[in-house]
This record gives sequence, C-alpha cells and structure tokens, in this order.
Amino acid sequence: MFMDCKPQTFTGSEGAVGLLRWFEKAESVFAICNCPAGDRVKYAAGTLADGALTWWNAQVQLLGIEAANATTWEDFKELIREEYCPRDEVQKLENEYYDLKMAGSEVEAYVKRSYELADMCPNLSRPMSRRIELFIKGLPPRVKSLVTAAHLNDLTQIVRLTHKIVDQEVESDSLPPRISATTTATPTATASANDNKQKWSDYDKASSAGQTQKRPDNSNRNISQSSSVNQGQGSGHSQGSYAGRKPRCNRCGYHHWGPCGRTCNKCGKPGHEARDCRTSQPKHQQQQNQQNQRQQGQPPQQNQGFRKGCYQCGDEGHFKRDCPQLNQNANDNNRPNNTNAGNNNNNGNNGGNGARGRVFQLGAGDARNDGNVVTGTFPVNNRIASVLFDSGADWSYVSLEFSQRLGITPTPLEVKQVVELADGKTIEASNVLFGCKLDLVGQVFDIDLLPVTLGSFDIVVGMDWLSKHQAEILCKEKIVRIPLPDGESLLVQGHRSGTMVGIITAMRAQQYLQKGYPALLALVTNAQSEESKIEDLPVVREFADVFPEELPGLPPHRQVEFQIDLAPGAAPIARAPYRLAPGELQELSNQLQELLDRGFIRPSSSPWGAPVLFVKKKDGSFRMCIDYRELNKVTIKNRYPLPRIDDLFDQLQGSSFYSKIDLRSGYHQVRVREEDVPKTAFRTRYGHYEFMVMPFGLTNAPAVFMDLMNRVCKPYLDEFVIVFIDDILVYSKNKEDHERHLRLILELLRREQLYAKFSKCDFWIREVHFLGHVVNEKGIHVDPAKVDAVKNWAAPKTPSEVRQFLGLAGYYRRFIKDFSKIAQPLTSLTQKNTTYSWGTKQEEAFQVLKQKLCSAPILSLPEGTEDFVVYCDASIQGLGCVLMQREKVIAYASRQLKVHEKNYTTHDLELGAVVFALKIWRHYLYGTKCTIYTDHRSLQHIFDQKELNMRQRRWVELLNDYECAIKYHPGKANVVADALSRKDNAPRRVRALQLTIQSNLPSQIRDAQLEALKPENVRAEALRGSRQ
Repeated sequence: MFMDCKPQTFTGSEGAVGLLRWFEKAESVFAICNCPAGDRVKYAAGTLADGALTWWNAQVQLLGIEAANATTWEDFKELIREEYCPRDEVQKLENEYYDLKMAGSEVEAYVKRSYELADMCPNLSRPMSRRIELFIKGLPPRVKSLVTAAHLNDLTQIVRLTHKIVDQEVESDSLPPRISATTTATPTATASANDNKQKWSDYDKASSAGQTQKRPDNSNRNISQSSSVNQGQGSGHSQGSYAGRKPRCNRCGYHHWGPCGRTCNKCGKPGHEARDCRTSQPKHQQQQNQQNQRQQGQPPQQNQGFRKGCYQCGDEGHFKRDCPQLNQNANDNNRPNNTNAGNNNNNGNNGGNGARGRVFQLGAGDARNDGNVVTGTFPVNNRIASVLFDSGADWSYVSLEFSQRLGITPTPLEVKQVVELADGKTIEASNVLFGCKLDLVGQVFDIDLLPVTLGSFDIVVGMDWLSKHQAEILCKEKIVRIPLPDGESLLVQGHRSGTMVGIITAMRAQQYLQKGYPALLALVTNAQSEESKIEDLPVVREFADVFPEELPGLPPHRQVEFQIDLAPGAAPIARAPYRLAPGELQELSNQLQELLDRGFIRPSSSPWGAPVLFVKKKDGSFRMCIDYRELNKVTIKNRYPLPRIDDLFDQLQGSSFYSKIDLRSGYHQVRVREEDVPKTAFRTRYGHYEFMVMPFGLTNAPAVFMDLMNRVCKPYLDEFVIVFIDDILVYSKNKEDHERHLRLILELLRREQLYAKFSKCDFWIREVHFLGHVVNEKGIHVDPAKVDAVKNWAAPKTPSEVRQFLGLAGYYRRFIKDFSKIAQPLTSLTQKNTTYSWGTKQEEAFQVLKQKLCSAPILSLPEGTEDFVVYCDASIQGLGCVLMQREKVIAYASRQLKVHEKNYTTHDLELGAVVFALKIWRHYLYGTKCTIYTDHRSLQHIFDQKELNMRQRRWVELLNDYECAIKYHPGKANVVADALSRKDNAPRRVRALQLTIQSNLPSQIRDAQLEALKPENVRAEALRGSRQ
C-alpha cells in the first residue's frame, strides 16, 4: 500500500532542501495510506538509496533491526537530518532563520520560507511558542506591533492576521505593493529578497535621519508570473518573467498602459508615494490653507508643503543633514538642553512637527543578532553596565534603575524630551545626567544620558555621542571604530551573536565526535557553598579512619553472612549477556578491574550465570548491577522484618540534636557464605565472575543487612539510635548527650570494621531528612524536596500514571485528612474494566491533593506514656477515631465497614469503634491508663452488663487487657471522630500519624461540649438513647 503511493526516494546527495522535500512527501504518503505510527520508519527506510541506504544499514547494525525499526518518526528525522545536513549548512540555515525578515509586503514568500526553515532548524523552532516568537520577530515594525497586540497562540491564526494587516498597510501605502501573490521563497530567492529588504531598511533609516537615498530598483522584480517547482528533482524553484504585453512603469513598478495615475496619499501629488513624501501637511490641510488664502485675497502658494525640505527646523532650501541647528547642536556636545528643546517645539507655520528622539527596546539576544547594533559590557562611572551602541537612537539613554547607581545628580530639563519607542509608543524624559564617564578599553569618554525605561540594557549609546566622536559601527564584525586625537583608532569589540544551545542524545554526540566536531565536557553538580571537613567536627575528627575514601578490602567474617537457600528441585540458571553500548563496555571493564583489585569478585566456573546492566546513580556515575531475577525466583525468601516507619519516628520524641550516618557501599561490607558464592556468578563480555561480597539485586539482601545492623546496634536501639538498612540516625535531647551518643556509635563502627561515606553523612544538625520526612524538635514534616515531585506533576493521562501519582502522594497520606475520600475519584480510574475518563472531579481531586501536600503541617510525636485520650464514633459508613495527648493530636484513623458489619446494631458498631482504636494503637495504649470517649451513653456500663452476646463478650475480654475508662461524650461534641466515621471512602487502613492537625481542634471540641450540655440538647440526646 505504501509503495503504491509512489513515495519519493532519498539518496543523501540532495542536500538540506532535498531532505526537506523528502520529509514532506513521506509524511504525505503516510497520511494517504493511513500508515501506523510504529511502522513509519520501517516503510520510510525502504525509500532510501545509495549513500542514505548505506548509512541506515550501519544504524541497523549498531542498534539491531528491532530497535532501529522501533525508532519514532521524529527521532528518525533528527538522526537523518544530523547526518545529511552538514553542520556548516545547518549553521547557515539557523542564521538565516533567526535573521529572516519579511521583504516589503511579501507575506507568502516570508511564510513559505519561515515554514521551510522551521522544519530544517528544530533547535530554533521548538517549542511552538519559540517558533511563533521568531515568526513575529521578522515582521515589519508596525505589523509586528499589531500582531503582538492580538495575543494569539496559534500560528495559523497569526499568519491569517498578518495577511490581513499587510493588505491594509499596502492599501494605505505604508508598505510597498506586493510583488506577486504566489512568490515562493527559496535559498536563492530569499537571498535576493534579503538584499532587497536591506535596501528598503537602509532607505527607511536614511529617511528617518533626514537623508535622501535612492529608492531600490524594481527592475528585477517578478510582477505577475508565479514560480514553478520541480518536486521530482528537488532542486529548488525557478522564477519566470512577466509574459504579458503591458509595458512596465518606472514610477510604480507595475505593468499598465498609459501614464501612471498613482499619486501620493499624503499630499495628492503624482510622481511619488506617501512614504517618500517630503511635505508635512496632508492633502486636506493644504486645500484648507489655499482656501483661506483665497478668502483673504492672497494668491495661493502652490506646492508650499512639497517644497519644504528640513525636518529639523522647518526652513526651505536645505535638508536635515545640512541643517545649521543640527550642526550647531553637534558643536555644543549635542546636549539635550533647553535651547534644543525649544527648537524642537518650534511650531510657527510649519505644522508643529517637532523632532522626536528614538530608542529601540531590543532584547539582549535580538541585539546580538541585529546587524545594525553592537553590544558590550563596559564601566560607566566605575559601574559595570550592559551597553548598546545603536545608530538608530537619536540620543544616549540610561535605564532608570542603573541611573541611580551612577552617583550623578540629574539636571531637570525645562522642556521634556519625547522619546519614541520601537513599538510606536512615546515616553517623556524630564532629566539629563551630564558628564558621565564611559570607559572603552582604557579610554574614558564623556557622555550625557537621558534616564528612561529601557529593556535589557543599562546604557544605549545613540547618534549624539557617535556623531560627536565620528564613531563607525562595523556591523559584520560587531566593532565600533573611534578615531583618537593622536591619529590612531580605538577598536571596541562587541558581543558576537551566539547560537542557541540544544540538547542531543549520547548517540548523536558520538556521531559528532566521529565527524571531528570539537567538544567540551562539563558535569553539572549541586555544589555546596561550604563543605564540612572531618577535622572541623567535634567527636567525628577522632574517628577519621571510619570514613575512608574507599573500602580497604574484603570485610571480615561477621556474625551474619549472606546465604542463598534454593527451593527444592531448583537447577542452575544461566542467561546470555546483554548487549551494552561502547561507553558501558568501557565502564564495565573499569569496574570489573576495580572489583578484582579489591577482592570483591573472582573468576568463576559456576554453572550459574546472570547478565549485567548499569544503573545511573544520583551523582551521575554508573553502578554495575546484576540481573538476578531468575535466581530470585528460585530463592527461598528471608522473612526478616523491616521496621515500621511510624514506629521509628515514635522513638524520636523529645529529641533536638541529630547525626545521620550512611555506610559506604553497605552491601559490599557483608560476605557471601562460601558455599553460596557460585550462585552469585555473572557473565560478561570480559569473562565469568562471582561475588565474594553481597551484590546488589538479590531478593534477600535488604533483610540480611537489616539483621546485621540490628545485631551490631542492639545495645543502643530504642535509646538513641534508629537503623533502617544502611542508614543510621543518632538522636539526643541535648548537646551533651549527643556528644556521648555519637562517640559510642563511632566507636562501635570502628570496632565492627564498618565504614561510612563522609560526604553523605550529616553531624550535629537540628533538623534531619530521614526516610522522606523532615524531623526536628517541633515534630515531623513532609520533606519539601519530595513534595516538589508531586507539586510539579502534570495531570495523568493513563491509569498507570494515576497509580504512580497516588503511590507517591500516598506515602505522605498521614499528613492529609480524609486522604482516601479526596483521592476516591482518582482511585476509581485505576480499577479494572473502568473506562479512563479525566473529568472535573478528577482534576479537582488532583489539585486538592497537591495543594494539601504543599501546605502539610507539623504532626506531634507522643511524649511519654501518659495522658492518652481516644475519641471514637461509628456510623453506617464506617468507624473513626482520633488519638490525642495533652490536647495535641497524635494520630487519626478510619475505615469502611465490612459487608457483615453493616448488619450490626448501633450498640455493637460503637463498641466496635472502641475495639478498632485499641487494636490499631495498641503500641501506645497497652500497659498505660487511657480514657476513651464515645457518644453512645450505654457503653459507659459495658463492664456491668450481664446479658452480652458472643461478639460483645469477646470484645469485653479484649477491653479487660487495657486500663481504659469509657466515658460518655455527647454526639455534638464528638466532631473529629464523627467526621472520620462518616467518610465515604475506599476500605483503607490508616496507621499512626495519619492525618493533619488543626491548631484550633481542642477549642472546637470544648465549644462542641458546651453546646451539647445545653438543656435542649441533653433532652434530645436522652430521647435518642431511650429509642436505642
């Protein structure tokens, strides 16, 4: 089907334009034959020939046929573009794209060329906002300002609006007439258009300066014949000539019969257009003046406005460049003084046209790529300033912010200067800074500056200073040449235009290196401003041997060794090595040699064999891992328990000083039992090896290491040490205790020959990041670094992404009240046989979870074992309870009712809520006195009741194990537990420290109790109890 559509072939010799045509043809065929996205590369590769086919075959050999065909179409385009668009050609295209300007009113040519260059320069055209920015940047100033003001984000709409605006500008003679409605821009045609554009640009600049300049010749323009394209050859476009019989007019540039009837829309005279008109009076004003003269008996003065020549003073007989006032001002240092201001506002009979200053608000990037300006960084009054040399600015300016740093008192102007910005807006300058010192390469010059609002620059050096010092701007070289009194010339080198930085894959980087491109290697790291040293830390400096740079060798035989017990009937398993990239092979060779030198591995002849892969670590280096999945399947699991995280945090009550110790390559500090060493064998390209120490990737490794650390630290556990696998946390209530505790732990590590990594340890800190939380003397917080991942999470698009988000957010559910209820709309999307539909409820739940995580409060830790209070409540939705200590919330918990529990009586449900609280917080309440509040009055007498059913008897026996007193708590006062029990959420079990604290919770409870004790509420409660 694909080949039936006759796709175009590509040989690699067609160049950048030919490659673009091939892309367009291939994508057109894809659309016609409904080619699946996953098969596009496979079909497109079938159209390659000659050199391009040879290149693709090399890629297939490198990646493998399946991986090569699985490449996405966009990645394939990037690869082939990198290969067949030479870097110098790409650089030219990028420069052309960045500098692309619309010539006159040629919208079609500009749009066509902009689209072509966008496809060939993805580094500049992505994302779409950048492409739109470049498109608008190349429009004429007035068109650009109007398009920008529309605030459109769709390129198609922007192009349509540009067409409409340009048509209006052509009708009003603000833009030259369109050459051809279908002119096609090509590299050759664009160069011609750019030359023509430069002529118009130079002409406009000369006109704005009051100079005359010859208009560009239109003799080479194609007027009405559209260009033809030979797509089969892909060799570009050729432009035809006018094929009609009408002669070409030398005035307007069009072909027509008879004399040219085109007249100026400003003065009404033939022979020129409005943009070239030298009169300051519009046509209707001239007619009104002539009528007034006739009424006063004066002969009308014909062409009075047309004969006017000078834009500076309004007098006839000379142009602005020869104006005596302009020359006089130059001799007076061109200062914007009162006389000059008065001259500018001389209205007389000259139409009131005073000269305006102009300053262009360019961005730093635009200025560096603009051929008419030079930028640099130079001292002004000994302050480093970003300086723009701009021949398009009439005066020199300084930003309002930077002017305050120059230390010069502003001098008020009697007449404010009007400054016109590039977008047509005007601002006023009311002050001037005289005698500022501009230091250019050691030469100091005086410069007067007008404080105005600027864009990206501190100083703009305009024509007043440039003309005074006869400075020349060499645009191509970005150099300002200034003649000096001694006959020498000062050359000031400005910033050169730079290319944008793109991101490439490692594969493309390797291709660049093979082609001989120069490269610089840089590693981005999070550098700390102050790195602590061992010798600067009390106690720690006495144990420098515990923090070596590398492990000294094989660990000693310890009381715990790693063993691998296999399931009955398990046979040795060996798998072929994985294919690795050349860089990974080099890393594999280096790490194998390092492990051999340390004695951690040895050559093996074992029948077992697992493949090797690499995992990137946080610091950017690679960790060699073994794929032990097949071995793990036949290994009997070690059920040694890992500690509960909430139990670990309970031990931190009352602590305020912390030290965290991270062991260096902790797994490599445990030996493998000798008879189990062959089972750890792994196969590589460089040989067959087996581990003498515990490797990463084995199923029982965490449990074995946890067992070792518990045995080593057993004397100090639950006193001042918490251990979770290879993380050791030392906590103390004061500084003196912490010094003693830290010394005991470091002596223990030295004695056991366990070594730590100093760069990953923290000592003598008042706040510690541990297991994804932040702990200090105030309590436990959410780790901001971890929450950032949730905060910046984009809206999920698949059930899998929903599960990922809920998994990360759920780790901190203890900080979010009603987490399950809030997340229910998201949880429903993860269920089987459910159509994925992201709606308003899902988006609201998603945003609420992110907001609550970002504003999660501090949770209190229990202090001692006294004064615990439990509030319980039950409803038809579920059970709810809250644990408090001295008016501080310690934990929330709730769960849905099971199916059979929905048939319980109210009495049994309320009693079940009490049992639920005792079970879930047994580690807090067992063996201590506590008070339980319930809003079911009869439970106060549960121990005195004689007629109990079997379920109630079983629960009463459980209550007898606790020293608890059950008291009545009116329902209106039980605000917390009541709310928790009435949630409509999934059946989840919430452990300690589950939900959020509200600072006004105790006062809410007291207010509710007072409300419940009112006589009317007591009577209502009594009636409710009698009905039950």
